[in-house]
Amino acid sequence: MAFKRYSSLALALPLLMVVSAAKADLLASVKSSGVLRCAVYSDVPPFASPDPKTRQLSGMDIDLCKALASQMGVKPQLVPTSVEARVAVIATGRADVLIANLAYTKTRGSQIQFSDPYYIAKEMLVVKAANAGKPLSYFKGKRISANKGTTSEQSIVLKGGKPVTFQDAASAFLALEQNKVQGFVTNTMTAIKMISQAQKDGISLAMIKEPMALEPIGVGMKKGEPQLLASVNSSLKAMDDNGTIDKIWNTWIGPNTEYKMVREDHVQPLSSLKFQPLD
Repeated sequence: MAFKRYSSLALALPLLMVVSAAKADLLASVKSSGVLRCAVYSDVPPFASPDPKTRQLSGMDIDLCKALASQMGVKPQLVPTSVEARVAVIATGRADVLIANLAYTKTRGSQIQFSDPYYIAKEMLVVKAANAGKPLSYFKGKRISANKGTTSEQSIVLKGGKPVTFQDAASAFLALEQNKVQGFVTNTMTAIKMISQAQKDGISLAMIKEPMALEPIGVGMKKGEPQLLASVNSSLKAMDDNGTIDKIWNTWIGPNTEYKMVREDHVQPLSSLKFQPLD
């Protein structure tokens, strides 16, 4: 009997070791390995895409990943992923953090945890220049175009518009140019770029000042890792305070780039933001 009890204990030890490993602190693992596995886009400029000369990934999110790893005292290891797989790569543990222009939504918030946002993306309504001075309420009940299945489409419903959806942004934008809709919704970066392009084609467009929706952009991590979350948040705050994030921002999407974006928001707790999360 004593032998049988000893055998059962011996068999149970490997299982206990597996359970303990599963519950290990991910931040401790990162510090121990000296490497931060960072999931990034494989080809979504200006966030992350292959450099034509070096063929190495470069972009805003690549620089943010490298800066975050440096702030945490470890080396970055890039894990290329796609838009469709970016949440799964964190949920399944194939990467430690996700830096891929990731906006907080209710669905994503139920799957992974988010850092404090380092900027607030905005869904903006693009209209013909003649309607630029009208309030957002004017477009309630109006036909507005967007990419199908995106947060842009959700924001139209949120504001009481009638979504007219397309499979790509170019088609949705063309619908506005051809007066098939009274507005087109997309993120600020895309809106600025498309308004500029339309101007070259002799078409005057503008953005309504009030956003359709706010989308806090943060670093994604696996749920149940409070130490890693705290470390990432404190690192982002330090990077914000010392100007690192501003420098990266200005390099890739700042006022002197084709996107002409001005960084207005700084690192702050997600809980402090007053916004209605999209689904």
